[in-house]
Amino acid sequence: MTIKTVPFDSLGGENHGWLNAKHHFSFANYYDPKRMGVGPLRVWNDDTIQPGTGFPFHSHKDMEIITFVREGAITHEDNLGNKGRTEAGDVQVMSAGTGITHSEYNREDETTRIFQIWIMPDQRGHKPRWDARQFPKGNAGSELVALASGRKVHAETDALLIHTDSAVLGATIAAGADVKHKLESGRALYIVPAKGAVTINDTFVDTRDGAVVSADGKDEVVVIHADLDTEIVVVDIALN
Repeated sequence: MTIKTVPFDSLGGENHGWLNAKHHFSFANYYDPKRMGVGPLRVWNDDTIQPGTGFPFHSHKDMEIITFVREGAITHEDNLGNKGRTEAGDVQVMSAGTGITHSEYNREDETTRIFQIWIMPDQRGHKPRWDARQFPKGNAGSELVALASGRKVHAETDALLIHTDSAVLGATIAAGADVKHKLESGRALYIVPAKGAVTINDTFVDTRDGAVVSADGKDEVVVIHADLDTEIVVVDIALN
C-alpha cells in the first residue's frame, strides 16, 4: 500500500474576498503538473464563502459534481427548475451531463465552508440532474457510508447516483476509534478529514490535508484511526 499526503498549507488557490478557494489539484489559475487529480477525480476544492455571496449562474457539461457542506449552508438553483438548501454535514450531487446552468449561494448570516469534488463520468451525454442527502451523523466509529456512488456494490443503498465507477464515502469517527475499508487492486482512495485528524496505516493526516492511498497490485485493508473526534470524506476511484 502506498500513501502520499497533500498538506493543506501546500494547496494552491486564491482569495477573492467573497471566496477563499484552496485547490487540492490543478484548477482555474492554479497549475501544478504533479497535481492533476487521481484517476477520474479531477477537482477537490476547499471553498470558504462569505455571507450573502456565491457563484452566479454558470454552466457545466459532462462532469459529476459533488458538494459536501462543512459549515453553514449552500443554496442551489438551476435551469432544470431545481432549488434546494444543503446544510452543514449534508451532500448534494449535480450530474452536469449534456449541460446544466446553475448558481450556488451562501444565503446565510454566517460563513459557509464546502468541499467541491469533481469526478469524470463514465461517458458523455448523461441526462443532467441534481439531488441531495443527509450525511450519516449517527455512525460514529463504525464504517464508511456511501454518500454518492456509481458502483454496483452501492446499488441497493441510499447513496446518490453518480455516473462513474467511483464512490464518495463519509463517516463521523469518535476519537480513538478505527474504521476499515477494503481497497481493491487497481483502485485508490483520496481521503480528507473535514474535522479532526486521522492516522491511516501509521501515516498522520491533519484537518483538511489530503491523502492518496493506492493498492499495490492486490486488495488491501485501509485502517483509518481517529486521533480526534473526526468527520471524514473519502473518494474511492478506479485508476484504469
